[in-house]
Amino acid sequence: METKFQVQLKIQKPVAEVFDAVVQPKKLSGYFVQHASGPLVEGTTVQWRFAEVPGDHDVIVRQVVRDERIVFEWPAEGGTLTRVEMLFEPLDAANTMVRISESGWTQDAQGFKSAYGNVGGWMHMLCCLKGFLEYGINLRAGGAL
Repeated sequence: METKFQVQLKIQKPVAEVFDAVVQPKKLSGYFVQHASGPLVEGTTVQWRFAEVPGDHDVIVRQVVRDERIVFEWPAEGGTLTRVEMLFEPLDAANTMVRISESGWTQDAQGFKSAYGNVGGWMHMLCCLKGFLEYGINLRAGGAL
């Protein structure tokens, strides 16, 4: 059985605003990453840096459909790539459901451990996105050692 997961959260903002907060590096670094080298544009590779994890992490952008979908791959432990899919569903003019799924880990103890860690990381990202867009705060500020 393939190791994969999905998390989701409703953000009380219009879909264009939510999508832009994920794509644009200045906004993304306001709640999720410490630094993003560029916007998420289909066919590019950008680097994300996190306060809690050393080094830059390649994000290989496979697909971007404005206000609907972002698909990228990035390295997992063991030299494989996992696939991340973000879906943006407008519930009405002022609310958006964001779903994030990730798959592609190795089918061993390390793969399961990495997947388990990432599911929490993506849920944390969604909570931070909600705090940033709805309340103007960075929930990650001061969270890193």
